[in-house]
Amino acid sequence: MVCRPVGWRSAKLHLSLWRTHLTLSLTERFRIFAVMDERAVSTLNKPDAALELTLRPSLFSEFTGQLKVKERLGIAVQAAKQRSEALDHILLSGPPGLGKTTLAYILAKAMGANLKSTSGPTIEKAGDLAGLLTNLEEGDVLFIDEIHRLQKTIEEYLYPAMEDFKLDIIIDQGPNARSVRLNLPRFTLIGATTRSGLLTAPLLTRFPMRERLDYYVAGDLETIIVRSARLLKVEIEPAGAHEIARRSRGTPRIANNLLRRVRDYAQVRHDGRITADVADKALAMLEIDQNGLDEMDKRILEAVIVKFGGGPVGVNSLAVAVGEEPDTIEEVYEPYLIMEGYLNRTSQGRVATELSYKKLGLKSTGGSQAGLL
Repeated sequence: MVCRPVGWRSAKLHLSLWRTHLTLSLTERFRIFAVMDERAVSTLNKPDAALELTLRPSLFSEFTGQLKVKERLGIAVQAAKQRSEALDHILLSGPPGLGKTTLAYILAKAMGANLKSTSGPTIEKAGDLAGLLTNLEEGDVLFIDEIHRLQKTIEEYLYPAMEDFKLDIIIDQGPNARSVRLNLPRFTLIGATTRSGLLTAPLLTRFPMRERLDYYVAGDLETIIVRSARLLKVEIEPAGAHEIARRSRGTPRIANNLLRRVRDYAQVRHDGRITADVADKALAMLEIDQNGLDEMDKRILEAVIVKFGGGPVGVNSLAVAVGEEPDTIEEVYEPYLIMEGYLNRTSQGRVATELSYKKLGLKSTGGSQAGLL
């Protein structure tokens, strides 16, 4: 009896495939091993059941807000379909929760194309990207969320793929290493990022279309909340939708999350119907005030004013003071506080405005920050 190590059959199968793959084309070889490698590629071809159950719209007509962005993207889709071409590569930027992923799915559906989704941090090796690209078909959409977090070495593989629809790969190692160029079908890359400033210039310029999504006005958020309530089969009054909308920080994702929490409160404490009074009580329980500021927002403002004398203070020092990550403060909390006029960002650091003092009921001391306001 011959004792063989565990996994020898799998190793033998791989060796057999390597021997027979010499008769196959390079594209066919990549397809075989991409199917065998289930790290990232296998899940991309499966329908996302969770996505079907979300509140995301699937058509441009159902997408509320961002009128100028919708108009430009709609024209691009119609023109590409009339020419029977793939859509140009698109970069969607803006704060989290504004609909970048939703627009990617809408664009794919409008083009009648399959969408394969991944994110920058999950692509760890060039082989992962090669597996994704070689599994695309003509006209497919590849969506990369948080594209600014792609490793620079992997990012360089995208350059010829985006421009010339070719993929340069290295086969073998050492003296036997050689470069092989594979032809790719014409596809559309849609990248989403919350920090477009972190994208390198070579990658940024390879996106013919770059669209930025801005915060929503309360009226658009009301429309979104009413639609979401209908899908969730929740009774909501216009005043209740308005109360949730004006505290949603201009973000549809936050609006839908608050709607779910208010729905729970209305179901347990009331008759399940969301009125203005019910929404106000539910949001007060969640410690979200009339202006949409939550506990962390107030801690940030209080730290700038009380601990740092109104500023200026660096984001790292501020993060330590409130017990939060610097990136989270910069991407999640700070944009809204700056937009609403509670904070100013200067070259020296963050500075509290007079509105912050009034919000917390504190008196401005008129220190070193007075000249910056």
